[in-house]
Amino acid sequence: MSMEIVLITGMSGSGKSVALHALEDAGFYCVDNLPPELLMPFVELERQHQVRHLAIAMDVRSATSLPIVPKQLEALRAQGVVVKLIFLDAATETLVRRYSETRRKHPLSQVDTRMPQDDDRRALMDAIELERELLAVLREQAHVIDSSIIRAAQLQGYVKTLIATPGDQLTLVFESFAFKRGVPTDADYVFDVRMLPNPHYEAELKRLTGKDPAVADYLRAQTEVGVMQQHIAQFLEHWLGAIAKDHRSYVTVAIGCTGGQHRSVYLVEQLAAQFETQWVTLKRHREMDALQVH
Repeated sequence: MSMEIVLITGMSGSGKSVALHALEDAGFYCVDNLPPELLMPFVELERQHQVRHLAIAMDVRSATSLPIVPKQLEALRAQGVVVKLIFLDAATETLVRRYSETRRKHPLSQVDTRMPQDDDRRALMDAIELERELLAVLREQAHVIDSSIIRAAQLQGYVKTLIATPGDQLTLVFESFAFKRGVPTDADYVFDVRMLPNPHYEAELKRLTGKDPAVADYLRAQTEVGVMQQHIAQFLEHWLGAIAKDHRSYVTVAIGCTGGQHRSVYLVEQLAAQFETQWVTLKRHREMDALQVH
């Protein structure tokens, strides 16, 4: 009987509990804060109990033993276990704000409640940067989701979509975004398309999106848009094979325009359709997805 394991890790305060809830809803048996030393015996125990879908969260509280995790995952894959590694990240300022709002203590923080507020903030930021260093190895091997500006329901949707993809193939994620809200930290490649003709300035197109036929027709008629699509596609066609041979599980291609509504959305839709016959392909529209989960 084959087993599927989703390992959730990432920055403290980035939404690991939210991701675990999504996996629990999807039928996974979930365990939070499992020490890496117990991973292999725990998996064997659950295999004996015929558990097929297992989700495990690990974080920096197990920092001293986290370096052993990549080899453990490699061993599990060699045993035929489908393993997916998801890393949740967020901008430092976002994490600082979340900790300030909840008044929780960072697991690596040495904050003294009697410290001046500025020193308190500095200590928290130092703890966050140290955490980034300790988790860097896992981040390099994982699919990264930037939770800085997405809602909890949006994050849950992204996680559920990821676990539905085959675990033994490269998954290509196309993501549209608005530069005015920041570049996604989960992107492997970022393409700026703000120089292309903007449907926002066409009265009949302003309130539509890149998914609407009228906007698609307008952009398709612009020579520059076609050239941009061709250049992005050529880059990916040249390098995706090498990336897959390097045993990468996910590649996120972020395409940004000013508002994340027209040009970037259109190009994500077009490129996803172009590549879905060759690779497992997912689409995300960061700004539009946020509106749909109210």
